[in-house]
Amino acid sequence: MQAWLIMAIVALPLAIRPGLGAEDNRQLVKLPPMLQTHMLANMRDHLAALNEMLGALADGDTDKAAGIAENRLGMSSMSLHGAEHLGKFMPAAMGEIGTQMHRAASRFVVAAQNAEFAPGRKAQREVYRALQKVTENCNACHMAFRIR
Repeated sequence: MQAWLIMAIVALPLAIRPGLGAEDNRQLVKLPPMLQTHMLANMRDHLAALNEMLGALADGDTDKAAGIAENRLGMSSMSLHGAEHLGKFMPAAMGEIGTQMHRAASRFVVAAQNAEFAPGRKAQREVYRALQKVTENCNACHMAFRIR
């Protein structure tokens, strides 16, 4: 009985974390160590920006969410993230997904600004739909590519 219990305890993490031992079939993108560190920092900042945007939306502050989106995720933020340096090492598809994410963030800004002038459920849904397009591109890239 004790052996069965020990095996169950050892197997439990595997059962609750499907895919733990699964092979990672994402395309490996090889970056110089400095650029790898830089890209990971960018991704962490993207997540932080999304979190701050959600907080601003929860507070009803679409202007603040729009500002965060444009300054940290939108098309105008690309130069701040060193896109020109990183792009040289990215497969074309990865670069395209990244560009689409930045475009989606800029479109989110428009949706958020429009919601200020047309408050209501429809405008609110448009804001969240636009935000979903941003995270859709994040997810697509992370599902297809890895850097380590």
